[in-house]
Amino acid sequence: MPKISVLMGVYNNAATVEKSIDAILAQSYGDFEFIICDDGSSDNTLDIVKMRSEKDSRILVLVNEENRGLSYTLNRCLSVAQGEYCARMDGDDVCDETRFEKQVLFLDAHPEYGFISTTMKRFDENGVYQIPEPKPSYAPTNRHFVKGSPFCHAPVMVRRAAYEAVGGYRDIAMTRGVEDYDLWFRLYAKGIMGYVLTEPLYSMYDGRSAAKRRTFKRRLNEAKVRWEGYRLLRIPLPLRIYTLKPILIGLIPQWLYKIIR
Repeated sequence: MPKISVLMGVYNNAATVEKSIDAILAQSYGDFEFIICDDGSSDNTLDIVKMRSEKDSRILVLVNEENRGLSYTLNRCLSVAQGEYCARMDGDDVCDETRFEKQVLFLDAHPEYGFISTTMKRFDENGVYQIPEPKPSYAPTNRHFVKGSPFCHAPVMVRRAAYEAVGGYRDIAMTRGVEDYDLWFRLYAKGIMGYVLTEPLYSMYDGRSAAKRRTFKRRLNEAKVRWEGYRLLRIPLPLRIYTLKPILIGLIPQWLYKIIR
């Protein structure tokens, strides 16, 4: 069995998916299976993915007959995953070729952690525009969840046993767009801790089309997930005022929010 199962959900990523696939196939650590699930794309994403699978036997292609969302799609990938570790990847991002090597090395050496993520560079149509400031790697505590998610979802590598311990992602309306934040809360509530490697081994596309996904409905979902998550982690009541943070951000005009960011 492979050491790693790579979980990638794709939806209308025809313009970018080949670069994302190439970033995985170029990894210095090659003991992996690559599970790609097309989530009902209306462009030729699926054709591209199938073509690439014919050239590399490690790629397994799954197909949703209609668009079902990321939680459903990743759970489908998990249902066939065989690896000890599960690594996420998105269809419009890229990552450093040493990402898997460094994440596996950490998880092998630290059985006390259930997952590891890294920081991310951000890029848009004009190139890289944000590089995280250097700081020490760390293990987030419950308090780190108060102001926001301490983990980036796309660069994460999770022990498959950890996913299984919480039943994977919750495919419900409340978690749409914030399925990762919900997952971290539930893992920590089970005593399954994570670690943040602050070396930016992942680059996330965050351009004009990505910004459209930050709807007010998604902000409301985040507020609901925060409230439930704070309860699970027994966050002190005064700090639960941060439940309102995503709602307040959602009320700020987009032009002003971009300046603030």
